Amino acid sequence: MSTTERRTPHQVTFAVLTTGVIAFALLQSLVTPVLPTLEVALGTDQSDVTWVLTAYLLSASISTPILGRLGDMTGKKRMFVLALSALALGCLLAALATNLTVMIVARVVQGIGGGVLPLAFGIIRDEFPREKVAGAVGAISALIAVGAGVGLVVAGPIVNALGYHWLFWLPLVVLVAAALAAQFLVPESPVRTSGAINWPAAFLLSAWLVALLLAVSQAPSWGWTSVSVVGLLVAAVVLAAVWILVESRSAQPLIDMRMMRVRAVWTTNLVALLFGVAMYAAFAFLPQFLQTPSAAGYGFGSSVTASGLLLLPQTIASFVLGLVSGRLAQRVGSKTVLVLGTLVAAAGYLGFALAHGSQGQVLVASTVMGAGFGLAFAAMSNLIVAAVEPAQTGVASGMNANIRTIGGSLGAAVMASVVTAHAGPSGLPSESGYTNGFLMLTGALVLAGLAALLIPGVARDPRTHIEPDVQLRHPEAALVAGGTLVGDDPE
Repeated sequence: MSTTERRTPHQVTFAVLTTGVIAFALLQSLVTPVLPTLEVALGTDQSDVTWVLTAYLLSASISTPILGRLGDMTGKKRMFVLALSALALGCLLAALATNLTVMIVARVVQGIGGGVLPLAFGIIRDEFPREKVAGAVGAISALIAVGAGVGLVVAGPIVNALGYHWLFWLPLVVLVAAALAAQFLVPESPVRTSGAINWPAAFLLSAWLVALLLAVSQAPSWGWTSVSVVGLLVAAVVLAAVWILVESRSAQPLIDMRMMRVRAVWTTNLVALLFGVAMYAAFAFLPQFLQTPSAAGYGFGSSVTASGLLLLPQTIASFVLGLVSGRLAQRVGSKTVLVLGTLVAAAGYLGFALAHGSQGQVLVASTVMGAGFGLAFAAMSNLIVAAVEPAQTGVASGMNANIRTIGGSLGAAVMASVVTAHAGPSGLPSESGYTNGFLMLTGALVLAGLAALLIPGVARDPRTHIEPDVQLRHPEAALVAGGTLVGDDPE
């Protein structure tokens, strides 16, 4: 790495990273509130148009850990630019799409960009001053929730003013600028891990993820007890077991199973799974609730734009608390902040389940949810980054993001089944469906809080931490990583 490259101020690097992450987060949610518009424009039906979401989810789930691993091996900046380029290419295809097939292909290409988040974490860990790492990781993490929330807010105005094509033209401009800035301004990572991609393991990972996510995403329409869904779930379990066996015996695993067994890693991943169940289900069903005609006995008949504006305070709360989370973690520890975030979010979900008769009540509940999102996302990411070797940052944080996505898919599918279990006189879901659904999500967050209590009480510096068992096997690793371990959590 050249001296000039190393002199790039970390503030500049951070600005480039945040631009790319925000664009990725927006693409996760921009299409959700306008699926009915896409259904008409692409000449398809309600069942098939959901593949616009499912295809993106499947692609991102497969690509995220692979790009994280490639970043650790070949350079995080290089893979970050590649991920942004894939997002941009996918946006171009989607903007030009005139039928569902092309749109689905475009969303698959966009999903390849899912690696931006773990790659951004890795670059931060490698390049930032030690005392800035926790705050930067927290801010980037909060931007995922913020970007998803902003997508719900701006989708309606963009479609009304410019048409649905601009849901992709506008992010395309941002992504091209971010990719160019990353190429010329972000220094390449000095931390590399040796080896090669374990392609059989990558294939098995892809296979069980596709089987699982396809089953849970289609279960509400196919039926949870249908032969197709049960067969896919059984296949997912078998393939996952074979994948774990292959990874455990591999000299160069895609996902190091020893790393996944580290207590700080598996407990934080369990929290991520449960948190994903609750968060993505809320993103999908809160706008739907708000847009339900009041003649159904609930809802407010809001337009896409109006429902997005009602959720704007949630987005603001996520961002503000995400920024606060890193500083708070330095005082009380990331574990404590994570527990606090899950309980705050659970309070918001419970409030919505029990009181949603007015827009003011929904506003308060969703804002409390957003505050919990911001606190928990940032703390979760810091715990993962602190728990692994620097060379494993990309793949570990990528798997954590992946597990959260899997949780989101599970949560959205189960929520759909609960909400639509009983229809009211108008044919729309009954109010009790939403109440029961959000009570279920509240329970998921309470379980997440309990799981967070299992996380070890001592987290280390996210730039220098090497797990004790790694030090015993490779005593030189501590020197490579930077030396001493420092306490982050005073417990």
